[in-house]
Amino acid sequence: MDYRSFTMELAGKTLTIDVGRVAKQANGAVLMHYGETTVLCTATASEKPREGIDFFPLSVEFEEKMYSVGKIPGGFNKREGKASENAVLTARVIDRPMRPLFPKDYRNDCTLNNLVLSVDPECRPELVAMLGSAIATSISDIPFDGPCATTQMGMVNGELIVNPNQEIWDTGDLRLTVASTREKVIMIEAGANEVKEEIMLEAIYKCHEVNQTIIAFIDQIVSEVGKPKHTYTSCAVPQEMFDEIKKIVPPEEMEEAVFSDDKQTREENVRQVTEKLAEAFADNEEWLEILDEAVYQYQKKTVRKMILKDHKRPDGRRIDQIRPLAAEVDLIPRVHGSAMFTRGQTQICTITTLAPLSDKQRVDGLDENKTDKRYMHHYNFPSYSVGETKPSRGPGRREIGHGALAERALLPVLPTEEEFPYAIRTVSETFESNGSTSQASICASTMSLMAAGVPIKKPVAGISCGLVTGDTDDDYLVLTDIQGLEDFFGDMDFKVAGTKDGITAIQMDIKIHGLTRPIVEEAIRRTREARFFILDTVMLPVISQPRPEVGKYAPKIIQMQIDPQKIGDVVGQRGKTINALIEKTGVRIDITDDGAVSICGEDKAMMEEAKRLIEIIVTDFYQGQILEGDVVSIKEFGAFIEFAPGKEGMVHISKIARERINHVEDVLTLGDHVKVVCLGKDKMGRMSFSIKDVR
Repeated sequence: MDYRSFTMELAGKTLTIDVGRVAKQANGAVLMHYGETTVLCTATASEKPREGIDFFPLSVEFEEKMYSVGKIPGGFNKREGKASENAVLTARVIDRPMRPLFPKDYRNDCTLNNLVLSVDPECRPELVAMLGSAIATSISDIPFDGPCATTQMGMVNGELIVNPNQEIWDTGDLRLTVASTREKVIMIEAGANEVKEEIMLEAIYKCHEVNQTIIAFIDQIVSEVGKPKHTYTSCAVPQEMFDEIKKIVPPEEMEEAVFSDDKQTREENVRQVTEKLAEAFADNEEWLEILDEAVYQYQKKTVRKMILKDHKRPDGRRIDQIRPLAAEVDLIPRVHGSAMFTRGQTQICTITTLAPLSDKQRVDGLDENKTDKRYMHHYNFPSYSVGETKPSRGPGRREIGHGALAERALLPVLPTEEEFPYAIRTVSETFESNGSTSQASICASTMSLMAAGVPIKKPVAGISCGLVTGDTDDDYLVLTDIQGLEDFFGDMDFKVAGTKDGITAIQMDIKIHGLTRPIVEEAIRRTREARFFILDTVMLPVISQPRPEVGKYAPKIIQMQIDPQKIGDVVGQRGKTINALIEKTGVRIDITDDGAVSICGEDKAMMEEAKRLIEIIVTDFYQGQILEGDVVSIKEFGAFIEFAPGKEGMVHISKIARERINHVEDVLTLGDHVKVVCLGKDKMGRMSFSIKDVR
């Protein structure tokens, strides 16, 4: 079967899409080529809906194959293992703009798979997969209200760069990803080095413009090779059921049930409503099966009407009002730094741990320039935080995504390795959750880092805005600081973190078909005002600046630089010298290939001793140098003194005492600690030392 190939120029590079060349049994498949990056993107769906679920079962995969960059995977098995953090985050960025474009009542299993076959550092495979997933779904027979397109934006020296290469993406001042439909922005993800709000808006809508050219290109492909969309079994709640529910539980009764600032009270009210309806529908098995979904939809309509029409939030707050705030530091003893941030019924505790740079996380991925991570932010969301009970199975995609968002928000304000030679890990534990825990973790982490003595450049705060829309683009209401109910039933979760000087991270998720520019502008303005309020009224009064030094339980680090040619002298044969140093002083010593030495320990005196010994090892002896060492060997002609592990010198018998001695043992014994002076080289070219000539 012949295949079709479609080509367009995108940001100065050629984008080619092959349709019908491979994976023909998938509902939709495209072989994507952008530069020399190649990704196979497929979309498949089951024939029937999955029974017993009340959500759309969409799975998105981004498969990083090490052969794509000419590597063999590490580890014992020498094959790819579980998805990397980058793969998980990429899958999330593909999922978030596409999920709202599937029918809300669609329950068929659907999988979007992206297989990375080759990587050109000039064309990031993540972007290719984002475009390929949208194209594969658009040309398939799977119901989809697309297309959508995605563009990435970097910035170097104030210049915006469309679809930057990997190096610019990693080192520039902006890492922005924007997805759009034909008319509106549908997803925003950003990490930035304190980029001003107006520049961020310019970058977002420059991406949106580029997306329109891509969508026109996708429309052409769909018109030529697209399949008719298949029919499906709708899982929507019947209107007659809604009508009956409203007779049993009138709208004002449902309003009263959900109007509470306490999550547990609200849930109990809704439970009672559900029980009342279950009794009424006891003889209707079909309706009982979907009762929970029907009550959920009824709550949603009630909350949306209260907010949009009555400007009335479930907890009684004003539209722009932030929930009660609280913060504290040092609540956990012995850890290197800790802080807790509370906003309403959302509570996060972040613990900071400091370690030598050798504890940096190793990264084995498709980016050849990135082999380790010095800062790690981990986020945990246990079931008790929402009053549920289930076993912990480790971090899921949501936890990984929230941790990465907080990590992006804080990276721009961290000190350099030269300024602060530590690996840093922050762990945000969710104690209680009722909306936007990721932004609370940014606030808690900022305070925890400062409490640990990490000299961050500026404090960072984060907040989320929500949205409820009506029937027209002009009929909407933006909500500051959304709680869980407003997130579940609203249309948007727009998270922005930053300092007072600019944005450091954005993550925007929506459930509708896009946002108009006025909504985006208002959300960015609102989050800026809220960030300033949180910083000024809660965070900075608790801890206004980083502590001048790390805590007593944190490791102390001394850095020094040695000649790289002398590294072997410090390490010694099979590590003998460095191990002796470590045993003698009780410190940890790490040496990089360029000769940077980190001495880590808790006893400052021993750390200074280790530094002194290393200096002796790497410094050539010179005439007049005064040294101290231990007698390690006695011969007839003199004694050998060890000044540092692996570094010895000899004192001739004639240079031991002022008076004549017949035997070295008359004055010295093994283990004696002595002071010597270097006399220069002897007749044989060796360095000579003296005890008697020390002044």
